[in-house]
Parts: sequence; C-alpha cells; structure tokens
Amino acid sequence: MSSAYQNLVNRFQQMYHLQHLGAIAGWDQAAMMPAGGNQARGAALAELNALLHKLLTAPEVASWLQEAQRQETSEETIRSVEEMAVEWLHASAIPDDLVKAKTIASTHCEHAWRSQRPENDWEGFSKNLKEVVNLSRQEAGVRAEKSNTSPYNALLELYEPGVNTQELDLLFGDLKTWLPGFIQEAQDRQDSVTIIEPEGTFPTEKQKALGLKVMKLLGFDFNHGRLDVSTHPFCGGVSEDVRMTTRYSEDNFVEALMGTVHETGHARYNQSLPTDRALPVSSYRSMGIHEGQSLFFEMQLGRSPAFLSLIQPLIVKHLCDGKQPPYMALDNLEKIYTQVRPGFIRVDADEITYPAHIILRYEIERDLIEGSIEVDDIPELWQQKMKDYLGLDVAGDHKNGCMQDIHWPMGAFGYFPSYTLGAMVAAQLFAAQKKAMPDIEKQIQNGSLMPIFDWLKTNIWSQGRKYSTAELMTRATGEPLTASYFKNHLKERYLG
Repeated sequence: MSSAYQNLVNRFQQMYHLQHLGAIAGWDQAAMMPAGGNQARGAALAELNALLHKLLTAPEVASWLQEAQRQETSEETIRSVEEMAVEWLHASAIPDDLVKAKTIASTHCEHAWRSQRPENDWEGFSKNLKEVVNLSRQEAGVRAEKSNTSPYNALLELYEPGVNTQELDLLFGDLKTWLPGFIQEAQDRQDSVTIIEPEGTFPTEKQKALGLKVMKLLGFDFNHGRLDVSTHPFCGGVSEDVRMTTRYSEDNFVEALMGTVHETGHARYNQSLPTDRALPVSSYRSMGIHEGQSLFFEMQLGRSPAFLSLIQPLIVKHLCDGKQPPYMALDNLEKIYTQVRPGFIRVDADEITYPAHIILRYEIERDLIEGSIEVDDIPELWQQKMKDYLGLDVAGDHKNGCMQDIHWPMGAFGYFPSYTLGAMVAAQLFAAQKKAMPDIEKQIQNGSLMPIFDWLKTNIWSQGRKYSTAELMTRATGEPLTASYFKNHLKERYLG
C-alpha cells in the first residue's frame, strides 16, 4: 500500500467524521430542533459542507490520486482509488461558494416548507424554491460542462451513476403505455371485493410500539440506531448510528406501519455496509439500489400474504388489545395492503400507481433544471399530469400536490427516478431469492427471515460500491436490471 493511498484513506476518514456530525445535525433539524434554531443550524451546516468540500478538493488530494493510480496493484485498492476519484471529480466541479450558497438556500427552504406545506402556502414556498432551483441550475450547468452532458443528466449522475435521460425516457415511456390500463384492470377486479375499513383511533404510542416490534423482527440493530418522528419519513445518520423517522396518523395505522417497514429497509442496508465505512468504495452503490432495499422490505416482503400472516397477531395485540375486530382479520388486512386506489400522496400510494407519481415528478424536474419551464409553471403542470396519469384533480391543493415532497426544497433534483428503478431492483432481487429458496413463503410465514437478510447481505449490502449497478445485479440475480420482473410481480399479485 503506497503512502499516497494511505494519505487518501486518512483524508476520507477525517471527512467521514465530519459527515457523521453533519448527518446527526441534519436529523436533529428534521426531528428535534426548535424552529428558532433553523437559521443558525443552516449557517453551521453550510460552513461544515464548505469545509468538507475544501478537504476533498485540496490540491494535495489530486496529487495523491494520481500517485495512487500509478502505484496501487491490488484489485481491492485499485477499486477504492477509482471510487475516491469519482468523489473528487464530483466535488472539484463545484466552487466552494456555490456549495455554501446552496446549503444555506436549501436548508432555509426545507425548514420553511415544514410550516408552509400545512398552510398550503404556495406563494411563500415558491419564493424560496426559486432560489434553490437557481442554484441547482448553476450546479447542473457547471457539472454538465465538466462532464460534457446535459444539466439534468449531470445531477442524475450523482444518484444513479451511468443512467441518463435517454434510458429513463424509454423506461417511463414504456410504463406510460401499459400502466393506465393496468391500473384500471386491477381496480375493476377489486370492485367486487369487499374491504372492511379500519375504524376508531389508533394512539400514536401503540403504533410506535408496534413499529418497534416489527423493526426488531426485520433485524434492525437498536444498538446502532433509533426511531423518531418527522414531517417526512426518512432514514439518516451514519451506519454506526442510524436515525430513522416515520409519521403517525391516529385514524390510519396502515401507512405508518408500512412507512416504518420501508425505512427499515434503508436502515438495514446502511447498518450492513462494509466496515471500512469512511471509504467511498464501502458506501451504497446508488440510490436506486438503496430504494430497492426499502421497497424490497415494504412491497415484496411487507405486503406479501406470508409476512402479513406473520405480523397480524402483533397488529391485533398492539392496536386492539388482543381482541380481533373484523377489519383486523388476515384476509381483510391483505386486501387493505394490496388495495389499488389512485391518490394524491406519493408516499401513501399503492405499488401500481406509485410509478405514475414518479414519472410526473421526473418530467417536471427534468424540464425545470433544463430551463424549459419555471417554478411558477409547476402547479398547472402538476394538475394536468395528475389528471392524465391518475385521473385526479388536485387544482389549488398544493399541500397534497406539488408541495408534498421534501426533495425539491432540499435541492435533490435527479433523485426521483431512483424510486421506480428501486421498485425494479426489489422485484428482481425477490425473484432471484425465490429461485434460490423455493420455500421462501413458508419461511416468511414461520418468521424465519434471517436467510432472506443473509442473502441480501451477501449479494448486495456487503458489496458497497465494489461493482457497477449492472454488475452488482448480474452477480446477484444472473442478469442486469430489467423491468420484466417488476411487471411480472404486479401481474401475479394483482391480476393472478
């Protein structure tokens, strides 16, 4: 191992320690911080991000990278240096002052959004969003020039390396040809099915106790993580200290429970990454792979009849004091959790209508970053696309429309496609597991979940960024990522 490589390891270790503090400060801002602390927290995080940027783009880092690329001979360290170089290229494309300005603007916009959304205050929100979009366009333009691509592709590369708008336009174009008809067919089939809706209230503390029990069942390591509440569910922190949040509604336990299962998928991936966590090669492969883990937990595992039969007694015990009302019967829970019902809210959408929510956001944010539309155009475009894709009228209801997501306030343009790619990843991984473990449904029903998690850990979680997405999926499933398993899964669950 060369001295240059050791210098790089030391620098990334230093940065990881600072990123640790930033991640906990970000979680605290979303889950715990009083409103009055926002301005100071935003300034502190901006200073921290600027410092991290300077540490990564310092002249000596480029020299160390060049030297290490010449000197390293082992496959392991060569891959490590390659991923370090990717991080350096991403960071060196952007000047320090832009990093700081975007952090301040997005922190302010996100914090204000938390109070503006419930008030349906599009006017106030849009003023802040315009500044975030302006700075995101600047970032995209600089990155695009350095990498000889389009502005939106340059941002997409940060979340999905190797994926571009040409591929996404083809993928989403195909989905748009069959998804509306599929949604209608699934709804027609369910018209004759009687669903008993849950009634009464479900106290938050009881829902939380249930969620914690299910997290334990799913292997969450509570010695290195915790569950809290936030406006928008997320999984943050660092691998050694994972901070998970969910949200509760006392008249609807269904969404909070599956939201918790979803975020636990993210958490298990984070907690199971390679142990040299400061090194980029030990980080997660892409956001599509990350969302693939959460959607594996929520959609493939969580909503399966086998898993619902496993947790149904827990639901009855925690929410109904052990007395089973008709709506808590297993067959009714299965109907509830596979109900197809187009709605306004992405995070509450069923797995058939969910891709329509993503396509809508992708098309708007792509055009926004490319400059063909402006922030003021968003509400009208949102309304039109909701009518076209889901047959819903969201006119004037901004809090349940274009203001519902945290991604744009925080400047995460290019993230949304990862959700649909993740749904494809989840379906393909579960199909591969079924081939490897023919009795998987029985194992789930009996609560024997460790073989499932061990398979994921071996094939995905422990691999970090050692392989490209295509190679990672091929090694795990026998072929690169394809939409066919996702389509087959939907047909089997909803039309089979």
